[in-house]
Amino acid sequence: MRWAFIRPDALTVWRNPDVRRRLGWYRLVMSDKAPARFLLARLVPVEYDPRDTLERLLEIHNKNIGKITKLANETIEDRATAKRLMREALNVAPGEENLLDLKARIAYILAARGMLCERKCGIDRRTGRIPPCRTGWHPVVHSWFLHLGEEAPLVPSGTIFYGGCNFTCVYCQNWDISQTNPRDGLAIETPQQLAAIQEELREKGAKNINHVGGEPTPNLHYIIDSFRHLKVNVPQIWNSNMYMSMEAAMLLAGIIDLWLPDFKYGNNRCAFRLSAVPKYWETVTRNLLIASRHGGDMIIRHLVLPGHIECCTRPVLGWISENLQQDKIMVNIMGQYRPEHLVRRYPERWPELDRYISYMEMVEIRKLAGRLGLSWEPVS
Repeated sequence: MRWAFIRPDALTVWRNPDVRRRLGWYRLVMSDKAPARFLLARLVPVEYDPRDTLERLLEIHNKNIGKITKLANETIEDRATAKRLMREALNVAPGEENLLDLKARIAYILAARGMLCERKCGIDRRTGRIPPCRTGWHPVVHSWFLHLGEEAPLVPSGTIFYGGCNFTCVYCQNWDISQTNPRDGLAIETPQQLAAIQEELREKGAKNINHVGGEPTPNLHYIIDSFRHLKVNVPQIWNSNMYMSMEAAMLLAGIIDLWLPDFKYGNNRCAFRLSAVPKYWETVTRNLLIASRHGGDMIIRHLVLPGHIECCTRPVLGWISENLQQDKIMVNIMGQYRPEHLVRRYPERWPELDRYISYMEMVEIRKLAGRLGLSWEPVS
């Protein structure tokens, strides 16, 4: 536990009863006292024909998704049940017609049709064509390691950085892997290979598996398929811009133990100007509601952008306060913005972004969060 000398708050944070309550499910899985939700999905039998239409497969999926939450509640109520279900789930082999297998089947169909993110570009990456997210059919992983820089409850986080992104943020801090050289990492040829990376991280002491990038959404088909082959119990974190299609959001629903969404903008105009994405607000708010309704804990990140407090920060925090259950989420209001990527090269194009956030601006924003009843201090 050498990491504890660098991040002692990763241990002390769990003394806070507010954190233990809001991140209760994640904590149980992290400490092997409950099976991860992807394991519970293995225990939900479903009958389907792989040759069925996408619409029919989604119908079967959506009728069964609530059974994962029912099993999760049983594990919370009885530890003996939790151990039994974990043991049973770890012994389930791929191909035994369960809800996780069905999710993987649907994910491959969505990927082949270019329907994983809200852009719905329609590009089949198996043909070699490159979509707006700049990814191929096989995921490219740029690095995986025990990350000590995440929120305290997540450290050490078994972070997997995927190349490519469906956003084109002008201030991106990971621009090298998301936009410039997204395919220069390790090509993942099989879902078993991705599962092996996750098992390696867990064995080295990772408290979770943190799928990030770039953006993990374009690789959803491989990620869900890797869950079919995982032989360890580990909480799964979806660290994402949440710009996936509704179909993709429903596939993730039920199998993510902790959502780590990046809620960037308070309107569509800023989202298109700074990240080149249409329909941002309605897409992300829809997916946040889907995530909150189907289980798993949540820490929402909001990076405060200079010049965008009124148009973005206030609407984002207001929506969270009005639409999500405050006793089940936490918010990390992030003040570490710095001019990077295109903003650094061409500051005259986005003049409001060519500076850091001031101390007094962050004081006022945190006062606003307090007035709205948002819990943010333990993880900031």
